Amino acid sequence: MGNQKQNPKATYLGIGYAVVLIAFYVDFYYNVIIAWALRFFFASFTDMLPWTTCDNPWNTPNCRPFDFPSRNWTENNRTDLSIQTNPGLDSRFASAASEYFNRAILELHQSKGLHDLGAIKWDMALCLLAVYVICYFSLWKGISTSGKVVWFTALFPYAVLLILLVRGITLPGSAEGIKYYLNPNFNAITSAEVWVDAATQVFFSLGPGFGVLLAYASYNKYHNNVYKDAILTSVINSATSFVAGFVIFSVLGYMAHAAGCSIQEVATEGPGLVFVVYPAAIATMPGSIFWALIFFMMLLTLGLDSSFGGSEAIITALSDEFPRIGRHREIFVACLFSLYFLVGLASCSQGGFYFFHLLDRYAAGYSMLFAVFFEAIAVSWIYGTQRFCDDIKDMIGFAPGYYWRFCWKFAAPLFLLFIIVYGLLGYEPLSYEDYVYPGWANVLGWLIAGSSVIMIPIVAIFKILTTPGSFIKVNATLLSRIV
Repeated sequence: MGNQKQNPKATYLGIGYAVVLIAFYVDFYYNVIIAWALRFFFASFTDMLPWTTCDNPWNTPNCRPFDFPSRNWTENNRTDLSIQTNPGLDSRFASAASEYFNRAILELHQSKGLHDLGAIKWDMALCLLAVYVICYFSLWKGISTSGKVVWFTALFPYAVLLILLVRGITLPGSAEGIKYYLNPNFNAITSAEVWVDAATQVFFSLGPGFGVLLAYASYNKYHNNVYKDAILTSVINSATSFVAGFVIFSVLGYMAHAAGCSIQEVATEGPGLVFVVYPAAIATMPGSIFWALIFFMMLLTLGLDSSFGGSEAIITALSDEFPRIGRHREIFVACLFSLYFLVGLASCSQGGFYFFHLLDRYAAGYSMLFAVFFEAIAVSWIYGTQRFCDDIKDMIGFAPGYYWRFCWKFAAPLFLLFIIVYGLLGYEPLSYEDYVYPGWANVLGWLIAGSSVIMIPIVAIFKILTTPGSFIKVNATLLSRIV
C-alpha cells in the first residue's frame, strides 16, 4: 500500500471496491440474458419455430400469429402486429412471439409480482448452469484460456452482423426503417432517463465503471500504446453500434411495411426487441430456422464475451488485492460462479423477471455514474492531471495533449455530475408494463445501488485511520495533490 504520507491512495482505493461490487451485482443478472438466448437457440432446432403458431400449450385464446404476407389478423382496421408489440394499444390480443417469451420462457403470467416469485423453471436453470460452466472453463486458468475463447466470441458476431445486415436491407420496407433510424428524435433529450441510459450504455459497451479495462490492461506490456488502443476501441465500438442499428431498423421497417403500421408501433425496448420483435421477423423469412440459429448464436457469443470481461475484472482485482486468491484461482472462480448461479435461480423462477428488472435498474445505473465520477475526480484532482500525463509519457513516449487534460479535469466530471443530478431530479419509481413495484422494492434497489457507492468513503476512512502517519499530515498530502 505504501506510506500514506507519500501516497494518497487511500482516498480513492474505495473506488476500486465500488467498481468490483458493481460488476459483482451485474453478474447476478446479466448471465440470465445469455441463458434466455441459449434457451431460444435450443428451441430453434425444430421443423417449425415455436413462436410462430398459437396452438401450443402456453398460448391463450387471445394469441394471434403473424405470418405475413399471406395472413394478417386485423381488428378495427388495425393489424395484429401493432397490437402484439405494444400492449397499450389493445390488451385483447398478443402475438405468438410475445406469448412464447412471456408465457413459455418466463412464465410471467404465473406470478403476481416481485413478492410472488413462484416455482423455479428448471429448463432455464439448466441453461443458466450451462452458461456458468462455459464461463468457468473459459476463465479458470486466467487470461491464457479466456484470450483464446475471445477470438471466437469477439469475431463471430461481426460475421453474423454482416450477414443479417445484407439480409435486412434487401427486405421490402427496410428503407423506411433505416430512414426512421437516421432521423433523430430531439424531443427525447429532455428525458432524464434517456441521459442516464445513454451514459450507462457507454459504460456497458466500452467497459469503464466495471474495472474491465483495468483488468485487461494489467496484462499489457508496460510500454504498450494505450493511446492507440483507446482510440481504436472507441471507434470500433461506435461503428459496431451504428451498423447494428441498420440491422435492427431494417427489419423493423420490413415488419411495419408488411403490417401496414408505423415504425413506432413495431419498435419496442428492452428484452422485447431481442426476444419478441426480432424473432417474430426472423420467423417470416425464408430459411427462418437458419436465421434464428445464427441470430441466437450471435447473442450467445456477444453475451459470453461481455460476461468474461466483467468476471475477469472481479477475479483480477481481488487476486491483486489478496494474492492468496490468485494462488487458488480455480477454486475461487468455482465458488464465485456457484454463488452467481444460486442467486441467478431467483431470475429463473416464474416471477424472476421482476427480480431481474429490479437488478437491471439499480445494480449498475446511478451507482456506476457515481463511481466513474469519483474516479475522474481522483485521477485528475487528487492524483493530479500532470502526474497522470507524466506516467503516460513514460509508458508510450509522449504526453496527452491539452484536449485530453481538459476532458479529464473539467469536461468529464461536470458532464457526469450533470447526468447524475438531472437523472435524480427526473427519477420515477420502478415499474414494468402495468405492474408498479412496491415501495419496499425501490428501497431495496437504492440499498443495492448505495452499497457499492458507500464503499468509496468507508474504505478511504478506514485506510486513513489505519495507515501510519498523523491525520494532519495525511490531509496536508491530499491538499498538496489537489492544489
